[in-house]
Amino acid sequence: MKTYFDIPYVENASDMQLLDVYVPDCDSFPVYVHLHGGGLEKGSRKGFSHIAEQLCERGIASVSVEYRMFPDAKYPDFIEDAASAVKWVKDNISTYGKCEGIYVGGSSAGGYLSMMLCFDRRWLNAVGIDLSEISGYFHDASQPTAHFNVLKYSGVDRRRVIIDKTAPLYHIGVEESYPKMAFIVSDNDMKNRYEQTMLVLGTLRHFGYDMDKVILHEMHGTHTHYARKDYDNGVTYSQMIKELIEL
Repeated sequence: MKTYFDIPYVENASDMQLLDVYVPDCDSFPVYVHLHGGGLEKGSRKGFSHIAEQLCERGIASVSVEYRMFPDAKYPDFIEDAASAVKWVKDNISTYGKCEGIYVGGSSAGGYLSMMLCFDRRWLNAVGIDLSEISGYFHDASQPTAHFNVLKYSGVDRRRVIIDKTAPLYHIGVEESYPKMAFIVSDNDMKNRYEQTMLVLGTLRHFGYDMDKVILHEMHGTHTHYARKDYDNGVTYSQMIKELIEL
């Protein structure tokens, strides 16, 4: 495995606009772009390193992304940063080897960001990427309604369930198709997150999307998060990412 740390992905980058690259010992590979969790307020790309090592063992490169967060940032700074990081990967990953597909995902707040990039085309389009250029998405413990901290920093009760333009669910049904994707959710996650994830799947079915391109991992008894090295059904985070890539 080769590692490359603290790479800026935009001009005049702050220390919150850096990424780390993990490359397996092979000439070609798919690449997984990971957006960390932390409620859009905290968290670090560095927490993904052990999963990145597991992915490299499976022949998968990964890029772990830092992005601007509350309270210093405002909506939609973090979504723009996520899109810019994906743009950097598209333009630069060939430096490290032959790319066999770009996959974008995240956990919790990062899953919210991956959903926004997946379902609302304006963010990737703004950096010159077509939705068809992304091979798949990995949404772990994602919030598909308006994110609770987007609500909080807007002066709205964070318990509200709001589906507006800041919500991934708002945009489902606009595109004719989506890339393959995986959803990971626990029945003991934050209140209402399990039900909201089921609503996403139901909405995709309602619009007639190909559900053979959708994987659901339903966990029991604990919040799902990439920081865990293993889950109670014995499936690791890196295995689930590999399953998506091989779908």
